[in-house]
Amino acid sequence: MSLLGYVDTLVNTTSESGGDMDGALYTSAAVVIPCYNAGHRVRGVAGHALNMVERVILVDDGSTDGSAESLSNLPVNVVRFKRNRGKGAALLAGFKAALDCAAVACVIVVDADGQHDPLEIPRLHQAFKEHNADLVIGARTFDPALVPWRSRFGNRLTVAVTRWLFNQYLPDTQSGFRLLSRPFAESVLATVAEGRYETEMAIIVKAIRERRTIVSVSIRTIYEAGNVSSHFRKVRDSLRIYRVLFQAALHRPGV
Repeated sequence: MSLLGYVDTLVNTTSESGGDMDGALYTSAAVVIPCYNAGHRVRGVAGHALNMVERVILVDDGSTDGSAESLSNLPVNVVRFKRNRGKGAALLAGFKAALDCAAVACVIVVDADGQHDPLEIPRLHQAFKEHNADLVIGARTFDPALVPWRSRFGNRLTVAVTRWLFNQYLPDTQSGFRLLSRPFAESVLATVAEGRYETEMAIIVKAIRERRTIVSVSIRTIYEAGNVSSHFRKVRDSLRIYRVLFQAALHRPGV
């Protein structure tokens, strides 16, 4: 069985550069930011990420609002798609660009819309080091006062289905704030097909089935009123996610 550690204590950080006293975070981690029409938000995300790591890769997934151009004076590696191909395709392209550097030991994914706090990157990295993890997931806390019931229900349902199908409890299966070890990211590139949001679930399913070490770290939830920056299509994308789950369950060895 893969290890599931639920870390709910704060990792001390002594500065914006992450408080990683040995410098391992800055020199050996790469941040990938998949971006589709994130507007002005992406500049702040990228800027904070650059305080944490040396290598930041933005994958412009066919944006039409000039998101990528707002980073023109920042030392960010930009990968561009001519048309929108979906978050999963952007993730895989980002992983490939990150792993082109031999010094990269892990890849950290941060959404472009500002709903992840880049200052929490050191917490994921600390869990990665402590548990020798293959996949670290930033698990959100869903405050009923801030997050609509539909979003809370959707995540709880996916958590429950994942637990039922695979006997694996993960407190947040839909969080895009993640860290992948280099070996796991390489394996993902070799075996996971590009898609849209279902690719994120396919990565989790792969980790579970291969008995990878999975760790969840509690993170702060930053929720925009109305979630207007989200491009998640509730019906179509949810069906794609559940298709990944049930297809994987049906093709388990011995099933």
